[in-house]
Amino acid sequence: MSRIAKSPISVPAGVAIDVAGAEVTVKGPKGTLSGRIHPTVRLTAGDKTLHITPVSDKGDCWAMAGTMRSLVNNMVVGVSSGFERKLTLIGVGYRAQAKGKVLNLALGYSHPIDYPVPEGIEIETPTPTEVVVKGADKQRVGQVAAEIRAKRPPEPYKGKGVRYSDEQVIRKEAKKK
Repeated sequence: MSRIAKSPISVPAGVAIDVAGAEVTVKGPKGTLSGRIHPTVRLTAGDKTLHITPVSDKGDCWAMAGTMRSLVNNMVVGVSSGFERKLTLIGVGYRAQAKGKVLNLALGYSHPIDYPVPEGIEIETPTPTEVVVKGADKQRVGQVAAEIRAKRPPEPYKGKGVRYSDEQVIRKEAKKK
């Protein structure tokens, strides 16, 4: 069993946390995030730390305390330093270009793909074959990166497509006669 719920969350300088009932709001230099705390969990704020404890000692309460600790910690890290996900385009003629609030993708289809960038997310293209998704909310950054990857997932024979920069694609051997 994981003991993640027992470790406190350290709050860096410049981050303000407001707890109002079951609502938690975290403000920092990268933005503001808010979330709800599950009723089986209690959040206590100290000086420069947050402690999350379950209301009772049941197994489900400890599991929810660990989940809530991870979610609140992600909010604190997100508003202080932010999250990013890198994607790589592999294939002849595959390229990406960020134009304001639209990501233009050429992925081997007969038409270009325009992906509208959601609020709170920033997309950069340092090179035509790299896409960097940045934001304060870890879940939204991961969701946007997954939606971009879904436009042309890597195929197993040549490895062409959009993949995460740290992703390993398992290649298949071609059919033999």
